Amino acid sequence: MGAGMAQLEGYYFSAALSCTFLVSCLLFSAFSRALREPYMDEIFHLPQAQRYCEGHFSLSQWDPMITTLPGLYLVSVGVVKPASWIFGWSEHIVCSIGMLRFVNLLFSVGNFYLLYLLFRKLQPRNKAASSIQRILSTLTLAVFPILYFFNFLYYTEAGSMFFTLFAYLMCLYGNHKTSALLGFCGFMFRQTNIIWAVFCAGHVIAQKLTEAWKTELQKKKEERLPPIKGPFSEFRKILQFLLVYSMSFKNLSMLFLLTWPYILLGFAFCAFVAVNGGIVIGDRSSHEACFHFPQLFYFFSFTLFFSFPHLLSPTKIKAFLYLVWKRRIQFCLITLASIFLVWKFTYVHKYLLADNRHYTFYVWKRVFQRYEIMKYLLVPVYVFAGWSIADSLKSKSVFWNLMFFICLFTSTVPQKLLEFRYFILPYVIYRLNIPLPPTSRLVCELGCYVIVNFLTFYIFLSKTFQWPNSQDIQRFMW
Repeated sequence: MGAGMAQLEGYYFSAALSCTFLVSCLLFSAFSRALREPYMDEIFHLPQAQRYCEGHFSLSQWDPMITTLPGLYLVSVGVVKPASWIFGWSEHIVCSIGMLRFVNLLFSVGNFYLLYLLFRKLQPRNKAASSIQRILSTLTLAVFPILYFFNFLYYTEAGSMFFTLFAYLMCLYGNHKTSALLGFCGFMFRQTNIIWAVFCAGHVIAQKLTEAWKTELQKKKEERLPPIKGPFSEFRKILQFLLVYSMSFKNLSMLFLLTWPYILLGFAFCAFVAVNGGIVIGDRSSHEACFHFPQLFYFFSFTLFFSFPHLLSPTKIKAFLYLVWKRRIQFCLITLASIFLVWKFTYVHKYLLADNRHYTFYVWKRVFQRYEIMKYLLVPVYVFAGWSIADSLKSKSVFWNLMFFICLFTSTVPQKLLEFRYFILPYVIYRLNIPLPPTSRLVCELGCYVIVNFLTFYIFLSKTFQWPNSQDIQRFMW
């Protein structure tokens, strides 16, 4: 019976992957016909990749407007160059815009497979229905609108996702040297991916802390020690445990032996920052770090919107309102702190206001900029979204949650520009780790993603416009 179910799941997976790749190829063909020339950031990425493809690797050939490391270009050359040797194609063909864009479509296939393997590893397999839920979850995340859109352009998103997911998978299987190496590859695509390599180390540490914490609780239960009481009793207990745990040389040496590949990667990253004079290479003027705390609130809203079947329901709202009433002082303090952070730390990047090709331009213009009070009125929504996200992760240990939210904070808050692409990786990591939702919710989520994708592609390909001072065709995109 078990072997039959596994075989059936294999068929479902193959069918889902094949259908997704077929649809992607058709969309890729439509993109290629509509976009004969580089578009948006491709005007920097494609010529640089073509220079690498022609064998020009010197720093004098580097475009100073590019702010990421050359991982995408190196992998692209490694993929397309063998085609010229195997099929006898000319350099003009293998280094063409279409061939380079196709590399991201290959990454998307790898991402689909990695997502499936991660769901198999992270989610329990004790129910007959879970195989369908895993396939649906994989399919849903594979067509997640922001990630899926950038599979068809020569951007770093697909490759960045591939190496980060691969590193996470290897971490879950305990192969930490390989995980750190893949984390380095992810860093070569986008420097901020170092945060998710640190998250892999955090996952290992959280695992060991959880084991020790359970042993500590069991010991206290057996010794019948009086519990610590007070408004922050749980927090104080955990803090006390962490202090005692970190004082032990045995514990620290064990964690070091488990995480040394990530520590080595961390030192390599610090050396890069010291030599480079910062995390950004090339044009730094538009990528200055700041304490943009509302970015965390935007991520909560973004996650609430795209995971609404799991995070938004009458039962959830009722439970939230009951908790607010029960702990009204705490929630009042959280709301006041959030209002203060919105008031003092909201930044508006010049690109957000200047580029009307991105959807974020219209979100900002029609929601936040129309009425000054709007950014404060949305604070209760942020608080609910944050609570709902935390509530959906309650199956994970407190230490795992701590590691995840630290990495989420580090990956979002320093970014001055509101850009939905920056939310892709933390969203996918979050979505992988919530319990498998019921099939009905997954079908609803998938249906919504398909509709959003259809509208996005239709608008991008059909609803073009021109700026008054330019003859170039402009398109709306994420």
